[in-house]
Amino acid sequence: MKDEELRDLEEKTDTQTPGFVHVPVLSRELLEGVVIVADGHYLDATVGAGGHSSLLLALSPGVRVTAIDRDEQALATAKAHLAQYSERVNFWRGNYAEFKPNNTLFDGIIADLGVSSGQLDTPARGFSFRHKAELDMRMDCRQSLTAAEIINHWDETELANIFYTYGEERLSRRLARQIVGRRPFHTTTELADAISGSVPPKYRHGRIHPATRVFQALRIVVNQELTSLETFINLAPNWLKPGGRLGVISFHSLEDRIVKHRLRDSPLLKVLTKKPILPQADELGINPRSRSAKLRLAEKSSA
Repeated sequence: MKDEELRDLEEKTDTQTPGFVHVPVLSRELLEGVVIVADGHYLDATVGAGGHSSLLLALSPGVRVTAIDRDEQALATAKAHLAQYSERVNFWRGNYAEFKPNNTLFDGIIADLGVSSGQLDTPARGFSFRHKAELDMRMDCRQSLTAAEIINHWDETELANIFYTYGEERLSRRLARQIVGRRPFHTTTELADAISGSVPPKYRHGRIHPATRVFQALRIVVNQELTSLETFINLAPNWLKPGGRLGVISFHSLEDRIVKHRLRDSPLLKVLTKKPILPQADELGINPRSRSAKLRLAEKSSA
């Protein structure tokens, strides 16, 4: 994972105002790539605060949207933001990897991956070490596994493996050893301070906070983000009408690698983006966070 991607994650907690707010990225390119039926039915697999869905619904009075999110707070915000379109939106709470369309086929599917600004900016959720909070990190608060459970009860080898695999943390073994020796940890700031105190001074004062990669790894594991993404990308082509399109926006290399390979390997899809679509200068000027976003598009075979 590149330092630029991790810095963008940190900056989201600094620049966004409190509350479940999320500025949709690459929206122009996403809509141009996915919307090929003017009055179609579209699936927003990660509705968040409803930014992309509101743009879809504003295109035509005939557009319908099925909106998914596993985060109860996100769904409540999306329902409020999309209230004027309520007759044309159907909401479903859950992991997009577990969605069952019940024989419904969509003209297009969109997914904006990763953690949202709203989740990072709500201290009680425990996603960010910039706020003192319990070590939670659950996108779906109905599940039992939390970051505290992992940090305080998983063994040293398991911790080192997840730090290295999902955070690409080169000091994974050292940090795992230090964490196991100093636990239990109760808050995000306790853990972040312990990590900061366990690394060499040069590492401590580097381009990103030394706890960033560990927190990224914990969040991915708590929410099974990459395994869910793999399942979703494998299933989504079956939910599309012939000629329907799938657009996925990722924010870090671990996600983008999965999207790239699964789209390419699907026997039902034709990849439309040999290289990912990146934000243009005008969007970068308005929303610097968008600089890590990558959009990939694919179309279902009409055969």
